[in-house]
Amino acid sequence: MQDKRSRRMGNAVCIGGERECFFDAELLDPERSSAELRLHHPVRREAVLVHDAPWEGSGCNYHNFFFDETWHGVDGGSPSGCYRMYYLGWQCPSKEPGARPFHPIVACYAESRDGIHWTKPELGLMAFNGDRKNNIVLMTDVNHTGPIDNFMVFRDDNPACPPDARYKGVGFATGGLRGYLSPDGLRFREGDFITTKGTFDSLNVVFWDARAGLYRGYVRGFHRSGDPRVKNKVRHIACIESADFRKWSAPKLLEFDDGEDIPLYTNVIQPYFRAPRLLIGFPTRYVERAGWNGSFEELGGREFRRSRMEMDPRYGLAVTDCAFIVSRDGRSFHRFREAFMRPELENGVNWVYGDCYPARGFAVTPNTVPGAPDELSLYACDNHWSARAPSTFCRYTIRMDGFASLHADGAERIAATKCFFYEGEELRINFATSARGSLFVTLIDADGKRFGSCETFGNALDRKVVFDDPLAVKRNAGKPVVLEFRLRDADLYSMQFR
Repeated sequence: MQDKRSRRMGNAVCIGGERECFFDAELLDPERSSAELRLHHPVRREAVLVHDAPWEGSGCNYHNFFFDETWHGVDGGSPSGCYRMYYLGWQCPSKEPGARPFHPIVACYAESRDGIHWTKPELGLMAFNGDRKNNIVLMTDVNHTGPIDNFMVFRDDNPACPPDARYKGVGFATGGLRGYLSPDGLRFREGDFITTKGTFDSLNVVFWDARAGLYRGYVRGFHRSGDPRVKNKVRHIACIESADFRKWSAPKLLEFDDGEDIPLYTNVIQPYFRAPRLLIGFPTRYVERAGWNGSFEELGGREFRRSRMEMDPRYGLAVTDCAFIVSRDGRSFHRFREAFMRPELENGVNWVYGDCYPARGFAVTPNTVPGAPDELSLYACDNHWSARAPSTFCRYTIRMDGFASLHADGAERIAATKCFFYEGEELRINFATSARGSLFVTLIDADGKRFGSCETFGNALDRKVVFDDPLAVKRNAGKPVVLEFRLRDADLYSMQFR
């Protein structure tokens, strides 16, 4: 279903009063634009959760969370709502002396009021080794017919959703990708299989897209490469859709604009909450070298790596990072060629298969700089595959809308838009310049009349653009216009008419 605010009006697109983020070049006129579309990177902060419980371990991964203003916490102590997180608890198998014993996968639950301090509440729902004092919500052969894996949960805000299925989960079970239903996000019962067409051995994502009026799913699979030199099947992400969470479309491979057939694992695709017309994701790029070489000899954690290869060569030869993708229709994605997140400096237990698996979800958290505006927190695991140490859940930060920007170096660059309509009386921008840098905006109406702004400089998430004619924006609302940005040593992250 096409969003009404994305409908074409003649040769112009209507953006209304919604935020337009420059994560792609969809709104730009390429023939008149010289500014660079630049990817930015998150900054690592602290570990916010340690997976050291007996039912957890070095395999804990596939974290996914959302803010639930209707849930006051297991203890009732969060009157304004809280973040609710789900993840897998398990220990990676290892032949290393002193390694923690392997145990099957369980699905666990955690909460946070602020995205920084997380707790693992004692739920008393499942017994692990005879003890119910744990945060487990699902486990092997309990309340369902097979082992649970890759468990993801969302709150279903579809107005037609019955209360006893307000929270829905998906997980890889024997036979395919199964749905799970719950009235409270803690007690789940089996639903129907969503699809059996796929491999599903990473975090599969399903959510209600209110703008499109349908459920979207993004699932893992394999396909044959079109390159005859590539002998192995290529890992991929496919999309599925449903109007009612019962009948689902056949999986269709995602389309990427970079022309490469890159093996992709997890996807964590989600609507960007500040600009919901954009679906963004952080797919894991899976890179498996052909064999052991001199670089592996020098790479940190050599002995652990060789030990893992005794179980399967790819456990030592594969490494992972993650990319950044964005879509406006749910299937065709712009993909940046460079990594959004790289493995950190070698520390003996990283640069492994399982690095850079971002959690699905964002938290709005206080800035680490006193007095500065809030920032976005996103999260990824550390210590994956570590034989003796548990994995940790680490926080990263990035500015609001800061995933990508229109960028100019010391030379002046132009970013000109296509023709569009808007609603509002003023233009606000999220931008940053150097002390010497600057940004100018020109609004051009349908008759070619130009309305210029004064010089704008600084670093702000929400700055009003001051035009020489203070009524220029108000008078042109609802009419076709073009914007022209002139940038020097500057980044433009997003804009919004209000």
